[in-house]
Amino acid sequence: MVRKDSAEPRDMATAEIMRHTITIKNLQDIDRAAGEFLTEIGDNKIIAFYAPMGAGKTTFTTALCRHLGVREDAVSSPTFAIVNEYKTGDGTPLFHFDFYRVTKVAEAFDIGFYDYIDSGFPCIIEWPENIEEILPEETLKVTITVNPDESRTISWDSQD
Repeated sequence: MVRKDSAEPRDMATAEIMRHTITIKNLQDIDRAAGEFLTEIGDNKIIAFYAPMGAGKTTFTTALCRHLGVREDAVSSPTFAIVNEYKTGDGTPLFHFDFYRVTKVAEAFDIGFYDYIDSGFPCIIEWPENIEEILPEETLKVTITVNPDESRTISWDSQD
């Protein structure tokens, strides 16, 4: 279920900011939510997931990858490698970052972060708060919230 709520425009000259939400009722609902998310985000290539430990960042990323044709057994959290490269069903590279263990922005530069981001290929970022100051402006910032009933809410803002 996607809900678009109107929020205050940033200023009178810009488009209205729309709040998008998708609720994932349970693990069996995640594939539906992933497909809906991919449809809703359009051409966004850089996606940053903000969520506490255990909220489902890697699980949701796996569902997104599955929708894009990545072999499910190829998807894993790149916690120690920092970045994993997958191939989508049509052979397009997809980069999956996990900056949980990164303590200095220089570590992101050391792995060639901008080379990946500037490639034009999809990039999914976990723990983006650890490299916040170098995220490109066009990054789609997505929050995953764990609800009291253990469902998850995926939410993001976009200009419509």
